[in-house]
Amino acid sequence: MLQTRGVAAVEELVILAGIYAAISGWTVHFAAAQPELAISNLVVGIALAILGLCMSMAPERSQDLNFVVLLMGAWLIVAPWVVSRNPDTGMILSNVITGACVCLFSLTAGGLLMSKRRMT
Repeated sequence: MLQTRGVAAVEELVILAGIYAAISGWTVHFAAAQPELAISNLVVGIALAILGLCMSMAPERSQDLNFVVLLMGAWLIVAPWVVSRNPDTGMILSNVITGACVCLFSLTAGGLLMSKRRMT
């Protein structure tokens, strides 16, 4: 039970990271200069927030969705170079840090779920 709560707490961090990714284009002020990256972050951020919400509601069944969250975190890391031309430092740092946090959260939740399955 305690490990399931830990997984839910990690997935709630995915929700927060998704919300930040969704609004990062406007908070870091690159939405006007790079609208493609801002739209990409908006779509991925909303998807991460929805996936995090779904996984925190049923953490014991979220093992398969952790891989999708991991891929979205990897996309956030590489998106400044794939989507936009000449990304600046703010865009790169915002996306790389957010993507790395999402990947870390996904791997942590997956590890907690794997250890829970071994114990039962």
